[in-house]
Amino acid sequence: MKKHLIAALICVTGLMAAPVAAETCGGTYKVRTGDSLSLIADRLYKDVGMWSAIHSRNIDAIGPRPDAIRVGMELTMACLNGLPTGLPGGKAVADIQPVAAAPIKVQPGTAAVRSKINLLTGDDYAPFTSKAAHNGGLITDVVSAAMTNAAPAQGFALHWVDDWASHFDPLLSNALLDLGFPWYRPDCDTMPESYRCVNFLFSDPMFETLMLLFVDTSRPFIFETDADIEGKTLCRPSGYLTFDLDGYGRRWLEDKKITLKQPHKVADCFEMVAKGEADAVAINEFTGRSVMKENGLLEQFEVLPLPLSVLGIHVVVHKTHPQADEMLTMINTGLRNIRGNGQYQAIIEDHMARIWAGF
Repeated sequence: MKKHLIAALICVTGLMAAPVAAETCGGTYKVRTGDSLSLIADRLYKDVGMWSAIHSRNIDAIGPRPDAIRVGMELTMACLNGLPTGLPGGKAVADIQPVAAAPIKVQPGTAAVRSKINLLTGDDYAPFTSKAAHNGGLITDVVSAAMTNAAPAQGFALHWVDDWASHFDPLLSNALLDLGFPWYRPDCDTMPESYRCVNFLFSDPMFETLMLLFVDTSRPFIFETDADIEGKTLCRPSGYLTFDLDGYGRRWLEDKKITLKQPHKVADCFEMVAKGEADAVAINEFTGRSVMKENGLLEQFEVLPLPLSVLGIHVVVHKTHPQADEMLTMINTGLRNIRGNGQYQAIIEDHMARIWAGF
């Protein structure tokens, strides 16, 4: 009897001592019958609005239309705000806690940088580039990692010039600085005479962002095909790109198929839509969501599920630069290497966690 009791105690003790599986976050989700990105976002992130986070993370597999998912497709879920948990392939929560934000420290320049490869960016374009953001923002972090991996013999230096109008001309056009970022690439196949297409070469995309439509919930707006946009009034602030409205065969502005309002601020666009002076704000998802939160518009506005466009963000070099091709090859090689070794995805997920926590 005593032997049986001891054996039972050993068994119970063994069960109690069994290691508890660590809680995981993120991972892989297999699409089920009846799924949509909105339903998946609601189920896994407890926020239907985070469909765009899933789309953006899996843009290569899904393509530009978020409704193009199919049963059995495996989607990679980033760990955002501590969700989702329990998926296959997730990482232990303890291993993916973001480190403390490290704003960029701009060092005083010296003549010694003339021998280096000099990169140019500017402030106040969060979350892509910002001195106050972690590691200078998402694109700054990616570009720095790619350049560090490429390890040019002469080294490289990063310069912040907040006068964005001076970047293309004279700073890059005269090779006063070598490479610039973050810039969108027009559809050069249908818009070959665009200033950027005529004068610049583009790296592989550092990141792809969604241009979305933000509409007032009291005035439903259906956008399923380009034809639904014709006759509408869109709002995008002055100084923001507009080539996606004419590229890809659209010619919305050139043929006057739409009206475009261009006030000074993104917040002004939201006010115009609220007053019925425009039908939708057309802006990148991060800027639009930030302005919605800052102005208490989360209940009044919604984000339409079909992106207006998917635009890559690139490093550029002027075509007249004497080492233009070599520099593009260098940074593209560095980008390809950090994609291959997992560093790129780690950077993206780190920044996405911070960005979505702010929404």
